[in-house]
Amino acid sequence: MYARSTTMRGRPEVVDDLTAFIRDDVMPTVTRLDGCVGLSLLIDRDGRCIATSAWETAAAMRASAERVAGSRERAAVMFGVTPEVREWEIAVLHRAHHDGGCARVTWTRTDPANVDRVIEAYRDSLMPWWEETPGFCSNSLLVDRTDGRCVSTVVFESHEAMAHTRDQFTTLREEFAARMDMDLLEVAEFDLVLAHLRVPETV
Repeated sequence: MYARSTTMRGRPEVVDDLTAFIRDDVMPTVTRLDGCVGLSLLIDRDGRCIATSAWETAAAMRASAERVAGSRERAAVMFGVTPEVREWEIAVLHRAHHDGGCARVTWTRTDPANVDRVIEAYRDSLMPWWEETPGFCSNSLLVDRTDGRCVSTVVFESHEAMAHTRDQFTTLREEFAARMDMDLLEVAEFDLVLAHLRVPETV
């Protein structure tokens, strides 16, 4: 399974209108394309939005590029945003519960030769901890094997549940990154406003 993420940074006051545009215009267009298995949207109130579409195959994702680009260009003009697009392999996806209201996202980078080792360790050492965490809903790991970038998303049922994990998560993240020879690039928290993904579990 594969994913295309589009990160858009705009003025905070356009976030609600951009969300409506993605929900009412982009999502119906994208989810009708062959091989698409859904779309999610993360937002923060500083004006950052991350729309992620999921695809059955890399070929389906690439075949959709031109159609998706049209919607992306309209959003850029309408809301004054500059989209940043990346393509990923969905290495891990697990849902304990389908409901979720917010997410913590961690961006990292490692040697591309290290990616398989990271995926295995993510499954074996991080996921059991999350499974025991109150308020945990789901987690995913996307990887780019060409440059070693990884992005982990952990979804919680509420901001309160997410906040309760913050200190433990920081320690766990730093220990994991050091053990796996990974550079921590960024950690951010978002509202999960669209979660229409039909991606099958990988574990």
